[in-house]
Amino acid sequence: MKPRLGIEEITARLDDLLEVEFSFRDTSEAARSIAALDRRRQDFILDLVARVASTNVEIAHRLSGHAVRVLEATDERMVEAWALHATDTYDRSGLRPGLQVIVEVDRFIKFGRARATGAVLEEAGGVLLHFVHGLSGRPLKLEEADEAYTDTETLYLPPVLSRLPDSKDNFSLYKAITAMLWAQTRFGTFRTSVMNALRSHPSPGPLLRLYHALETVRLEGCISRELSGLWREMLRIKETLGEVRPLEWVTVSERLLRRGADSGDSLALACERLGRLPVPSPFSYQGVLHLGEVAARTAERVAREKALFRVSLRDLLEEKSEEEKAEAEQQPPQRFSSLPPDASEQESPLDTELLLDSEPIAPPEHIRNLMSSIMLDLGEIPDEYLVPAGPGEYDPRLFEDEHKDPDEVWLGTYHEEGADLYNEWDYRRQHYRKNWCVVREKAVEPVDDGFAGQALQKYSGLVRHLRKTFEAVRDEDRVEKRQPDGDDIDLDALVEALADVRNGVEMNERVFTRLHRTERNIAVVFMVDMSGSTRGWINDAERESLLLLSEALDTLGDRFAIYGFSGMTRKRCEIYRVKGFEEPYGPEVQNRISGIRPQDYTRMGFAIRHLSRILSDEEAKTRILVTLSDGKPDDYSDYRGEYGIEDTRRALIEAHHQGIHSYCITIDTEGPEYLPHMYGPVGYTVVDDVRRLPYQVADIYRRLTT
Repeated sequence: MKPRLGIEEITARLDDLLEVEFSFRDTSEAARSIAALDRRRQDFILDLVARVASTNVEIAHRLSGHAVRVLEATDERMVEAWALHATDTYDRSGLRPGLQVIVEVDRFIKFGRARATGAVLEEAGGVLLHFVHGLSGRPLKLEEADEAYTDTETLYLPPVLSRLPDSKDNFSLYKAITAMLWAQTRFGTFRTSVMNALRSHPSPGPLLRLYHALETVRLEGCISRELSGLWREMLRIKETLGEVRPLEWVTVSERLLRRGADSGDSLALACERLGRLPVPSPFSYQGVLHLGEVAARTAERVAREKALFRVSLRDLLEEKSEEEKAEAEQQPPQRFSSLPPDASEQESPLDTELLLDSEPIAPPEHIRNLMSSIMLDLGEIPDEYLVPAGPGEYDPRLFEDEHKDPDEVWLGTYHEEGADLYNEWDYRRQHYRKNWCVVREKAVEPVDDGFAGQALQKYSGLVRHLRKTFEAVRDEDRVEKRQPDGDDIDLDALVEALADVRNGVEMNERVFTRLHRTERNIAVVFMVDMSGSTRGWINDAERESLLLLSEALDTLGDRFAIYGFSGMTRKRCEIYRVKGFEEPYGPEVQNRISGIRPQDYTRMGFAIRHLSRILSDEEAKTRILVTLSDGKPDDYSDYRGEYGIEDTRRALIEAHHQGIHSYCITIDTEGPEYLPHMYGPVGYTVVDDVRRLPYQVADIYRRLTT
C-alpha cells in the first residue's frame, strides 16, 4: 500500500486543483482532515475534488471541506453521488443551488439512503412517460415535485419513492400514482362545475378532503375496468402497506364503483356526508389536489380552446367546394351541433359526434382532439363553442407551440419548450451532464434546383451498376445442407450416410439440399454531417452519395432514413430530417437531399443518441447507424478535443447496448488517429479523395449488410 500523503502534499494538490493562486480560498482545514485518512480514501477524495473542479472550482472547494465528514457518516458510493448531484444541480440551476447541495449534506444523506431501496424518477421517468402516452385523454407531461399531483396538463411526481421494501415494488407504486393522476384528468375529477362548487362551499377544506377520498374510490373503479393488470398491482400495494378504509365506506363505495358514476356523484356524496363520514388516511397512490393550479391552468386552456375550436370550425366550412358554397347561399345558414354518446356506456364520454345541419360529419384529427379536451373540462361542447369564428376574428393557432417555427425559439430569451433533452458524457467528471443537450428536429426544405437530376445523369452508369448489384443481393439464395427433403442431393452427406451403412450404422436420411431465400430485415439510418466545414465539394459529394444510396436501397427494399445534424453549443443542437422511415423515396426526398446545406458545428453525441432512439423504435433484426462526416467531433464551446471524442464514444457504446451497429465513413485523413477509439478498429472507412465518395459509399453499405 502506498504511504499516506502529508498535509503539505495534500495542500499543494488542493491549491492546484482549486486555483488558489488566483483566489482567496483557504485549503488548510480541508488538507488537515484529508491527511488523517488512509491513502486509498485520500486518493478517492482528491480524485473527486478534481472531477468536480472540472465543472466548477467553488463547488469543489466547498466539497473538499465537507467530504471527510460525509465519508465517515456514509460510504464512498454515497459521497460520489452527493458530489455529482451538486454538479448536476449546477448544470441545471446554477451556482447557488449547486452550493446548497454541498451545504445541506445531511438532507442528501437521508435522501440517498432512500434511493438505496427506492425507485428514482430520474431513472423511471422514461418508462412512465411511455406508459402515460399510451393512455387515452389529453396528452400529459411528467415533471419532478415534492409531492404527487396534477394541474391537468402535467403529472408531478416525487423524485424518490421508498415506501415499499424494494425498488421494483416502488416502481409499481410510481406507476400506480401516475395512473391515479391520469385518471383524475381523464374521468372528470376537475370538471369545471365541480371545481366551482368546491371553491364556493362554506367549508372548502373539509369538503375537499372528503371529495378527494370519494373520488379516489370512483377512480379505482375506472382503473380496474381500464387497466385491470395495474389494478391488481395496486391491490397488492394496498395490502402490503395495510391501507384500508373504514367499514362505513362499504355502502358508499358501492355507489361510486358502478359504471357511469361521475365526479358529480362524488361531490354530491361529499356534501351529503360531510362531518358524518370519517375520512380515511390518504392512500399511497392518491396524491394531493391543488385546486389553485388546476383552476389557473384550466382557465387558460378553456379560453384558448374555445377560440381555437371556433376558428377550426370556420376553416372546416371554408374547405367546402365552390359548388357547395353556391348551394349554401340559397339555403338557411349552416349550423353546427354536437351529440355525445350514451354516458351510461362510458366512464367519461369523449367521442362526441359533430353534426352540421343535423348530419354527422367526420372532422379532422386536430378538431377531434380539441373536442375531447373540451369534454374533459366541461363535460359537453357548449352551444357558444359551435358558432364558427367570423372572418376577422383572431386566430390563436399562431401562438400554439405546435405551429411555431423551430427557429423562433432561438430569438430573445431562450426556453426549452417542445425540445428533446439528452444527457452528455463529461469524461473529466466521469459522469453524465443530465438533460444537457437541447435538441430540436426540423425538416430540410426541399430545393428543386436540378441538382438531383444532374447527379443521377452524371452517375447514370454507376446507378445502373448499383441497381444490378443490389438486385442480386436482394434475390440471393442460400443453400441449406443436410436437409430431410429438398431440391437436390447433398453429395457430402450422402457419402457419409453410405459409409455409415457399410459400417452397420443406420443410414442418415438428411442427405438433401434446399434453396432458402434470404429475407432481409434491416433498418438503417444515415447520419449526415451538415457542419460548416462541409461547404463546397464535400457538400456536393455527400448529396450525390445520398442520392446514389437511395436509388440502390429503393431497389434493395431495405428500410432506411436520412437525417442531418449540426449545432452551435449544447443549447442549439439540431437534427434535420431528410427522409423518415415512413416516407417513400421519390421526388420530394430527392429535393430534400438537394436542399442539404452546411450549417454550424459537429457536435455528434446528441445526434447519435437521438437517431439511436428513432432506430430502436423500428422492428428490425439488424439496425445500423452509418455516419457520413468530414472530421472529428467539434463545437463552438467546450466540445473540442478529448471531450467531444469521449462523449461521441460513449454515445456509440449506448447505441451498441441497444443492439445498433455503428459505422463511420469519413474523408478526414487524420481519422485513424481518433476513429478506432470511437468506432473500433474495423468500424470506419477513410475515403481519401472526396470525389470518390459517391463511388464508395454504396459499396461500403453492401459489404456492411451482406
